Amino acid sequence: MPWLILALMGAAAFLYGVSIESTLLCLLTKPVPVLALLGWLHDAPVGGYRRWIGLGLIFSLLGDVLLAWPGDLFVFGLGAFLVAHLAYLKAYLSDCRRLAALPLLLALIIGAVLLGILMSKGLGDLLIPVSVYALAISAMLWRALARLGSDVPKRSALLAAAGALTFAFSDSLIGIDRFVVKFAAAPYLIIIAYWLGQWGIAASAFSQKPR
Repeated sequence: MPWLILALMGAAAFLYGVSIESTLLCLLTKPVPVLALLGWLHDAPVGGYRRWIGLGLIFSLLGDVLLAWPGDLFVFGLGAFLVAHLAYLKAYLSDCRRLAALPLLLALIIGAVLLGILMSKGLGDLLIPVSVYALAISAMLWRALARLGSDVPKRSALLAAAGALTFAFSDSLIGIDRFVVKFAAAPYLIIIAYWLGQWGIAASAFSQKPR
């Protein structure tokens, strides 16, 4: 409960900072919800799955700071989240390695459609970094969906899949808002979807068996 309260307080303060366009308040409060998830994750069963999820949260925390920092550090933030997705990918591979052709196809379609939308407006020098990132998040999404119906705990599989899909949705909104068309609700929708996605991914570690 204390971690939940901390996360909600940080989220509320950040959303208020966005509404009044306070860069300093946003910088100070944006990492708080993920920090709270890291503290909460410490109570999950010990094992490789928890370790990789924790590493993903740490790099997500770094990405939060880089994207909120004054100045355009988008590429560096993208790099931090790329590592976070690879850590989540490793976590999902730690307990399920089945091919899962249908989830693979779905993840590829989602990644290809998003990348196609972004490329239609021209990415310039960001074409390669964004393409690599799209590939990484598609792979992460594939492996999260691949755990559904496998022998991993059902609750863990559902939470991880929902978290991965919500995280991918948040990233899609970032790309659309930055490269295609800006819309007023974007900052709020992006961050709320992001926090919900991270919560789902972190919560999936609590249904794992200790190893």
